[in-house]
Amino acid sequence: MEPELVREVLSKKFGHFEKPKSTPFTKYIFQGLLSNEGEKWAKHRRILNPAFHLDKLKLMVPAFSSSCVELIRRWNKMIPDEGYMELDVRPEVQNFTQEVISRTAFGSSYEEGRRIFQLLTEKLQLILPAFHSVYIPGYRFLPTPLNKKASQLEKEIARILRGMIEKREKVIRMGEGSNDDLLGLLLESNMKENEEHGSKFFINKEMSIEDVIEECKLFYFAGQETTSGLLTWTMILLSMYPNWQDKAREEVIQVFGKNTPDMDGLSRLKIVTMILYEVLRLYSPVANLLRKSCKTMEIGGITYPAGVIFFLPVLFIHHDTEFWGEDAKEFKPERFAEGISKASKVAGAFFPFSVGPRVCLGQNFALIEAKIGLSMILQHFCFELSPSYIHAPHNFFIVQPQHGAQLKLRKL
Repeated sequence: MEPELVREVLSKKFGHFEKPKSTPFTKYIFQGLLSNEGEKWAKHRRILNPAFHLDKLKLMVPAFSSSCVELIRRWNKMIPDEGYMELDVRPEVQNFTQEVISRTAFGSSYEEGRRIFQLLTEKLQLILPAFHSVYIPGYRFLPTPLNKKASQLEKEIARILRGMIEKREKVIRMGEGSNDDLLGLLLESNMKENEEHGSKFFINKEMSIEDVIEECKLFYFAGQETTSGLLTWTMILLSMYPNWQDKAREEVIQVFGKNTPDMDGLSRLKIVTMILYEVLRLYSPVANLLRKSCKTMEIGGITYPAGVIFFLPVLFIHHDTEFWGEDAKEFKPERFAEGISKASKVAGAFFPFSVGPRVCLGQNFALIEAKIGLSMILQHFCFELSPSYIHAPHNFFIVQPQHGAQLKLRKL
């Protein structure tokens, strides 16, 4: 529960701790950078880093905006000119973030990307309800109709991704490839990595096609779920606190007017940024982190043997009155008025994207996407809680509203 000791585990003594091994069920859903360890993690992180550099993310802003334009257009058709419409915004926002990932990950192969994510969503819908019962430790997945269907979907996902990767690899080799989407940037970075290590082969040395497939699936799951959760909770909280909704809208209109948000304007959104940070504090996507000691370690004056699991309770620390004051459970974006470093009484008490070498690679991606999405929604709609909304935060992979996010939306 002490932020200083959490940072010691995640950062200062990083090499002496590792993530506990994933369950076979978790590996069945996704793998990639999130679950890699050791040299494989270091290589993948090095290859993936350039794709998430801020300069590269600027190139993706039009894709973020285009996806949100479609969301705005759909809501404009659904909502009457007079009055309001009740809507569960959770699946709506999920569709938006899925569109963003499809466009930013695959660029000109956008339609194929959509198909992949449709299949991934179908697979997740099949197996997640049975999360606790499908797999029995020590046994293979049972050949039930559900598992057979999930296996078929997985093979189809891999087939489409393999074809896209091989096609893009060939184009890049010929010097005709585009590097303004995540897949292109990843493959280009992988090629440079192989050249620096003297490999004659493009993708087989550092990252195999199977590795790239897993990273693409991780783009989808982590990118879609994390940002959709952040946007959903933000809309819920701005419905609960309409004064902050008004402040955010005034700032957005002042910076952009009714124009599409651009990267320069996003950096001037102080109130919107404060709101997003406070939402991340109250409803961190990841409720806790786990690490295992690789050797005998001394932490906080106590010596632990190798193999000890350390539970790092992100959500509890974010809600602790010792670090945040007696109003820790209240929505008060003003606590971030002077930035993250001065928001809490104790340094390091805010880490929604983790800290240290394994800090979330996509945190800038998520915040840019959330700022654009929220800004465009505020430009066109006002919203309030529906009487049917039930406040029930639920931790299932990420912290999400268990019974949906029913809001009443009005056109501006």
